Amino acid sequence: MFGRRNQDEYYNGRPQTNGNRRNIKLTLIIGLVMAAFSLFKYYNNEQLNPITGEKQRVSISAEQEVALGLQSAPQMVQQYGGIHPDLRAQSLVKSVGEKLIQSTVAKQSGYPYEFHLLADPQVINAFALPGGQVFITEALFSKLENEDQLAGVLGHEVGHVIHRHGAERIAKMELTQGLTGAAVIAAGDYNSAQFAQMVANLVNMKYGRDQELESDDFGVRLMMEAGYDPKALVGVMDILESASGGERQPEFQSTHPSPENRRQKIMEAIQKYHKTK
Repeated sequence: MFGRRNQDEYYNGRPQTNGNRRNIKLTLIIGLVMAAFSLFKYYNNEQLNPITGEKQRVSISAEQEVALGLQSAPQMVQQYGGIHPDLRAQSLVKSVGEKLIQSTVAKQSGYPYEFHLLADPQVINAFALPGGQVFITEALFSKLENEDQLAGVLGHEVGHVIHRHGAERIAKMELTQGLTGAAVIAAGDYNSAQFAQMVANLVNMKYGRDQELESDDFGVRLMMEAGYDPKALVGVMDILESASGGERQPEFQSTHPSPENRRQKIMEAIQKYHKTK
């Protein structure tokens, strides 16, 4: 056509030479190889969880989880204002945590669990690092009404450790980062990188919600084995919802399931483990 070249002869607004075309093909090939390698690595790294009996896609060993958790713990302590100075409160957290381990199936995992009360009075949170480092902030601890609720919070976090959720997320992040890098190389376009990262975030977000429900379920099991009232975990959901002022994002946009969903799943878990006694 007069006055206009074929669209295929342009790339990013510039006329293509034969060398340009060869470079584009090469980057596409490299991108495809990177994507294929990332997928192969992810789907061929499987380990059997000795406690849950599940086959999991993880890329690190239990020993590496422990090392990673111990290495990360000081930074987390600093981020949340240090260790709480109240020795009695600290002792309660440790004793409840140890009971959840020593009198339940969690003892078989072999992780060197440690339980910490953090001084942060503002951020309502509890979390576990890979390998057994478990934390609860003073902001959440102070809202709990009894020892059973504390056991529910800590049991939930131990559930993350037992299910190796940290290791699973590391493997998933390695996969999504590899695919994102492959998209960037293949397209040579930052917008493609943004799109790939958005997809990666959605995948990891959904996965995180599943992990929370799984840990709720396992937390119920640990509470019952340790002699705590598992219905106290429902009370924890009430506390969390009240602390948020009843305002939350739709479940699909949140890394945590809705409180209503979690309450229902907790009651289902209680019925399930009562039947297996």
